[in-house]
Amino acid sequence: MTRGNPLKGIGDSGRAQIGTWINLVRNPAVLTLLKSTGLDFARVDMEHSSPSIETIADMAVLARALGFPLVVRPPAADREWVTRLLDVGVVGLHVPQVDTPEIARSVVEAAYYAPLGLRGMAVNGPHNDYRAEAGLDELNAQVHITVMLESREAFRHLDEIVATPGIDAVTLGPADLAQELGVRGTPDEARVLNEHRSLLLDAARRHGKDVAMLFDTVEQARPWIEAGIRIIAIASDVAVLQNGYRGIVAGLRAGTDGHGDDSSAPAPDVMGFEHARSRAR
Repeated sequence: MTRGNPLKGIGDSGRAQIGTWINLVRNPAVLTLLKSTGLDFARVDMEHSSPSIETIADMAVLARALGFPLVVRPPAADREWVTRLLDVGVVGLHVPQVDTPEIARSVVEAAYYAPLGLRGMAVNGPHNDYRAEAGLDELNAQVHITVMLESREAFRHLDEIVATPGIDAVTLGPADLAQELGVRGTPDEARVLNEHRSLLLDAARRHGKDVAMLFDTVEQARPWIEAGIRIIAIASDVAVLQNGYRGIVAGLRAGTDGHGDDSSAPAPDVMGFEHARSRAR
């Protein structure tokens, strides 16, 4: 049975794939919960949070059984991480710090079997659902590669990186890019990042690639979906838990801290989107 990857080649489908970041939760059952909400994929961060390869392996096996794509951001754009994550059953990589076309090509070489790459041969394992007879073309078709442009150097090589065969989608690292460009935490941050998002989207259109983006809120994401971005990561487990509980606590405290009944107060924003919006402005 050929296993596909719904993240592959979605640019012409007209339907955005919506996922979220996992930065905190380690129980693989969270994938079942996330799929039940209608999300299309989950993305786990290994660069800036602490899951082990064993945790990722457990999540990857469940994700494959659910038909719910698991994307992982490895700590680095190197062969060891790329091949190991794919061999434990991960179907998507969100690769950081891809600053040059040479790095992009090295990621492709590590991620795909011949003729597109030279991925090391793991003959029988989670990556092929323990079907040693699975063909290399079938296994290559499961792999989805997104590369992150997070520096001035990367944007100097924008077209070369985006055009790299085997790269499915491109994105930017907003925090790292803003830091390098000197606009992090300034009134210019949103404008500068949106300019770079537009550059990325234009380059992706020129080369027939998809664009992935992270947003805190629906309001931030909607205009970019309308502009043609088809892979959206919205918030994270950390943000939803923190903002959700913050809103709940604020609602319960209202009128109970010695100030009488405040029944006229507006209902709390339980998921904290108003708070997230205020931070994003």
